[in-house]
Amino acid sequence: MTESRDTICVYYDGSCPGCRRDRRRYEHLAGRGADTVKWVDITGRDEELKKKGIDPGAALKELHVEDERGRIHSEMDAYILLMSRAPVLKPLAWLIGLPVIRPLLSRLYHRMVTRRLQRTGRMP
Repeated sequence: MTESRDTICVYYDGSCPGCRRDRRRYEHLAGRGADTVKWVDITGRDEELKKKGIDPGAALKELHVEDERGRIHSEMDAYILLMSRAPVLKPLAWLIGLPVIRPLLSRLYHRMVTRRLQRTGRMP
């Protein structure tokens, strides 16, 4: 991947099979848009995350994306930013940003992640 100034950095849980599968699905759907996304596995990178202002515990529970200006976006904001990079996913990014949809998806997302982490023994 050629990094340019419009590259975003996605911090994701690389030890999660579903997260890796989602990454591959995104890269397939994004086409050329995937070239402006750098993926960083958060596993074992607690100090690096802290330097970026990302709590390692929070990084396990929600997606974090660093935009081209160095700002960190989390949870639904991170998904909206990421999906906006892929033309086919832009309508979905708009939809999840709607005031009625966003809080519902956020609760569902947190519930699913908590269950996954508990099931795999990574969260009590």
